[in-house]
Amino acid sequence: MLFDFARITGFLRHVHESFMAPIFADSSVARWLLVLVMIAGVYFFIDFLIPVLAALIICVASWPLYQRLLASCGQRRALAASIALGLIILCLVIPLVLACSYAFQELKGWVGWLMVANERGIPTPSWVASLPGIGTWLAEQWQASLAEPHAPESLIQLVGGEHIGNISRWVLALGSNALHLALTLLFMLITLFFLYRDGAGMARQLDIVGERVLPARWQRFSRVVPATISSTVMGMGLIALGEGLVLGTAYWIAGIQSPVVLGVITAFMALVPGGAPLTFTLVSLYLLATGHMANGIGLFIWGAFELFVVDKTLRPRLVGGPIKLPFLPTFFGLVGGVKTMGIVGLFVGPVLMALLVASWREWLHDDSAPDAPSEAERWGYGKRRPAATSRSSATRRDDSRGMRAAASTNADANADISR
Repeated sequence: MLFDFARITGFLRHVHESFMAPIFADSSVARWLLVLVMIAGVYFFIDFLIPVLAALIICVASWPLYQRLLASCGQRRALAASIALGLIILCLVIPLVLACSYAFQELKGWVGWLMVANERGIPTPSWVASLPGIGTWLAEQWQASLAEPHAPESLIQLVGGEHIGNISRWVLALGSNALHLALTLLFMLITLFFLYRDGAGMARQLDIVGERVLPARWQRFSRVVPATISSTVMGMGLIALGEGLVLGTAYWIAGIQSPVVLGVITAFMALVPGGAPLTFTLVSLYLLATGHMANGIGLFIWGAFELFVVDKTLRPRLVGGPIKLPFLPTFFGLVGGVKTMGIVGLFVGPVLMALLVASWREWLHDDSAPDAPSEAERWGYGKRRPAATSRSSATRRDDSRGMRAAASTNADANADISR
């Protein structure tokens, strides 16, 4: 009986050890579980990607100003984050919401006029025939393409492949998406508050992970990212909004119909190099063609003066140097951003393309020239930190030359000994 009791005790101990043993002893299984958890997190997070990206861009671009505000508040992060969020709402969110609201109302007026004009046709304006050189030909084409009833719809369908009814429904659908846009804006503001409050700790954790993943490149890359975001937002985003506001006011003074819509279009076009001059030049030509000579000339002079002031004074002060972003990545960033993310993509797209171009330039940066400033250093984002574990390629080349010379000397000495 004692022997049986010992066997039963051993069996129970074996069962207990089996249950207490780690289920996933292999570390690869744990890694795959971690990957699955991360994929599930991304799946649930994907709907909040747009507001989080917008909050990240605003936070990184305004971080130096937030640091000054934090110092003024005695390092009280919650208070500084609340004040910064209030300033963002007052200076950025409210003006954008008002501008988009007025532009939407004017856009509905445009669509209503287009529906009526499609039923009756658009008569040829008198100033078209008076244009030098092409006036007669242009008047004939206008008469054939736009003056007849339902001719505008045929032209729009030929050019854009859409019916006027579809365009009208699309404009009305913009108003029905107001709740979705409001929720997106709310999530962005909530995220922005916590990024301001806890951003320093998040940056330290990101530095730890980044130095483990990219030990040789992270120091430089961690400076390129905030420098690029700040330069793109300050040099493209804020200046584009300012140009849209100033030129939109000029359109209103010049007597242009729907100045808010044209101001919004000018702001969007200002994101592309040469877009703002093209916009106010076309509006000025329209004023000249319709007989408003003084308004057209005055608008063109004002636009040229505003462009000169922005390029020579405001842009260098905000950016700290020129934005060396090629035209093609900027264009694709704008179009791709709008196509994938809507209005927010107008700012997210160029920032991502600027990050891609700047990262590529930094990756091509020659390590053999330690004194040469990188892109981030030229933009004023700190100096290169000395790395204790890495040496420059010039030092490594000197060491390799010395090793080859020593090896050659040892070989000659061995040859002499053998002789």
